[in-house]
Amino acid sequence: MRAKRFGQIWPNVVALLLSAVFIFPVYWMLASSFKERGDILTKDPVFFFVPTFENYSRAMGVDLFWTYVVNSLVVTLGAVALALLVALAAGFAIARMQFRGRRAMVLVVMMAQMAPWEVLIIVMYLNARDLEMLNSIFTLMLIYFVMALPFTIWTLRGFIAAVPKELEEAAMIDGCTRTQAFFRVIFPLLAPGLMATSIFGFIMAWNEFAMVLVLNKSPEASTLPLWLASFQTQFGNDWGATMAASTLVTLPVLILFLILQRRVTGGMSAGAVKG
Repeated sequence: MRAKRFGQIWPNVVALLLSAVFIFPVYWMLASSFKERGDILTKDPVFFFVPTFENYSRAMGVDLFWTYVVNSLVVTLGAVALALLVALAAGFAIARMQFRGRRAMVLVVMMAQMAPWEVLIIVMYLNARDLEMLNSIFTLMLIYFVMALPFTIWTLRGFIAAVPKELEEAAMIDGCTRTQAFFRVIFPLLAPGLMATSIFGFIMAWNEFAMVLVLNKSPEASTLPLWLASFQTQFGNDWGATMAASTLVTLPVLILFLILQRRVTGGMSAGAVKG
């Protein structure tokens, strides 16, 4: 009996310990954002303190803060929307149509998904410079769109392939064109996949730092990840403002992920194994 109860309890204990390990850095970041400078820099950890909003005031008081916010939203939402639009068409073609080069196209998508984009930073910088597209949020939007596209195509391909062809054929027999059958029958069933790929693209574009650092030297064309670096000065790091800024950047994505957690998890697993 004891062995059976132990076998039921220990997985929960391990899960709780692992959760604590992953959650503690987030807690420490959030707690530090409300601490005074002395409580942050002390050698002994401070768990009980009088909270202050001074760090948030300094973080949001940085010049062009709202410009960074607007730029991040425009770049992120634009890249995600473009990736979904193109991936729907490409995923449908791969899942439903037979054409020469189909297998090669799937292989190229997989290779592009696995490739580290950092190796292309120099090439992208040179191309953007030659095309006079540096210091432009439109350039960032296009780059993030291309970075998110392979995963989006791969995931939506799996969801489209999982929809029975008979539903589409029945709609076409009832008088729908292939395009109408797609939007009336297939598209409503892709909600989990659309959410999963949207969250992935949003997180990637929202947090990306290297591309914007290299391509955009103008503060007016920068995004929030670059704003985080502004709290490092010649006198050292302003850790309180840095933690407050990190919290402001992290919370929107964290809240969105927690709200859509079930659909996102199911969407990623289903799109990866079906079709």
